[in-house]
Amino acid sequence: MPTVQVLRDPLFKSLGKTYTDHEFDELCFAYGIELDEVTSERKLILKETGVDDPNASDETMYKIDVPANRYDLLCLEGLSRSLKVYGQNTPIPRYTIVPPPAGQTHQKLIVTPETKSVRPIVVCGVLRDITFTEQTYKSFIDLQEKLHQNICKKRVLVSIGTHDLDTIKGPFYYKALPPKDIKFVPLSQTKEFDAVELFDHYDKTSSHLKKYLPIIQNSPLYPAIYDSNNTLLSLPPIINGDHSKITLNTKNVFFEVTAIDTTKANIVLNIMMTMFSEYCAKPFTLEQVEVVGVDGKSELTPHIEEKEIQASTKFINNTAGINLTPQEMVTMLQRMSLTSVLSADNESLSVSVPATRSDIIHQCDIMEDVAIGYGYNNIERVVPTVATNGRVQPINKISELLANEVALAGYTEIMTFVLCSNKDNFALINRPDDNSSVKIANGLTEDFSEVRVSLISTLLKSIVSNKAHALPLKLFEVSDVTVKAKNTNTDLSDPFTNNSDTGALNKRMLGAIYCNHSAKLEVIHGLLDKLMNSLKIKHDQARVGKGYQLVLSSDKLFMDGMGVDIMVDGKKIGVMGVVHPIVLKNYGIAYPCSLLEIEVNMELIVNIC
Repeated sequence: MPTVQVLRDPLFKSLGKTYTDHEFDELCFAYGIELDEVTSERKLILKETGVDDPNASDETMYKIDVPANRYDLLCLEGLSRSLKVYGQNTPIPRYTIVPPPAGQTHQKLIVTPETKSVRPIVVCGVLRDITFTEQTYKSFIDLQEKLHQNICKKRVLVSIGTHDLDTIKGPFYYKALPPKDIKFVPLSQTKEFDAVELFDHYDKTSSHLKKYLPIIQNSPLYPAIYDSNNTLLSLPPIINGDHSKITLNTKNVFFEVTAIDTTKANIVLNIMMTMFSEYCAKPFTLEQVEVVGVDGKSELTPHIEEKEIQASTKFINNTAGINLTPQEMVTMLQRMSLTSVLSADNESLSVSVPATRSDIIHQCDIMEDVAIGYGYNNIERVVPTVATNGRVQPINKISELLANEVALAGYTEIMTFVLCSNKDNFALINRPDDNSSVKIANGLTEDFSEVRVSLISTLLKSIVSNKAHALPLKLFEVSDVTVKAKNTNTDLSDPFTNNSDTGALNKRMLGAIYCNHSAKLEVIHGLLDKLMNSLKIKHDQARVGKGYQLVLSSDKLFMDGMGVDIMVDGKKIGVMGVVHPIVLKNYGIAYPCSLLEIEVNMELIVNIC
């Protein structure tokens, strides 16, 4: 859990109420956060370095642990705002978009095509007529750093740039240039550097920026943001220019957030702007910036529209172990800064989720906030009336039993990566891309860009990795694959459906491969018969649809006429056959192989339970 350090007196001033340390500890606990330590700057320095610094402040400081996904609680502003609504029933802040000042148009940032190769995403915004104090300015800088270390993943995914809008002139340009062509005076420096000299300077010093250099250091082009006077604002994700630096006298702040992840970029921009919008002349107002993409399409950012999430009142009560009326749930959510409306039949809540609460994505999150609003300590403790024993999940139990059977048949178990390339999922095994694979956002390499949809490619790769061993090679794996779900947000109570509320689902698969001087399909066929016998599934010799049977397959993974679909009670659960020579060539395998793959699903479990 991230730890937020806030001075007690400014926090209490913002709350408009004074607490004892014990009272504040209880308030934090009730809200779902934790007062970890009551200390001071001087005590912290002494604790960390063993040196007593008489110049350090003795002002009381609170160290508060907050949930990792509550980015709105990473600063004094967000903490006090939430605790005031929770503990004092103050009105919930409403964030609004306001137009530019009279006679002005939206600030504009134009993205050039070259940025696609290095850091392709940028979103922007403006806070007008803001007033900083020394304390709020420090909080502003601290929040940037906390976000950089948290959701931004040390600036790899997202980086934040903030600038004094009155020192620069739009329109702005987001470019990608050779390092030698980027020349500017960096923040806290007086000398002009080009990007190569700057990186060399930071690399040879003990600067805290040194750890961020590798993010773009090997790129032929570096991202850079300029104004219309060709003044450099920032070199993301490393450093801003000194020309547009924020000071206590800054009145208008221009935000630019560059990223490789759109969702996180918008979350970070929203948090920075909403947290400090309370210091604007018109509190909680934000001004949008027009971002013109490489395709010429314009978009106004930030987006602060509230999203609606539906939550079942029955689900909330049953899951949280409480018995609240629907109207009481509305009140509890109000304490958590969430407004909600009951359906006509009181069966569900429509909850408006503000831009500050990116952690709320499901009715489970609504249930959690209702429980916090109600108070965990107020939930009745239920003592079970019967003794219960934990047990292995049926899917895991049957997986262990089947793995044991395959091992006894002389096969060696392997454990392989769940990520692969799109070619491994489809092209290399002679299958068309049916769009069933789950893709990884911002995958680092092509080889790990998707989640595997079958065990076939990893079985074949394992043969290649073990080609130095004597033949025959007999390998197997029992593990999960992931496919896109047929339907989302549907009833998940039926274990036989392919529905999922996440858009994807895992399937437990068993795969085995045999490699020798000849394919010997009868060997892998014998393994299938052994498994079916262990599962008490009889061979459907009469082909009446009860038991298992083999049906000739057109799967191009196998040689023509030497591949079959494995059917149980009329439903396909897997495939078996001799691998096509083209597939073997794709993986560089010199010897014939035969393989089988079956899904270990609930129907198989039911069959033997």
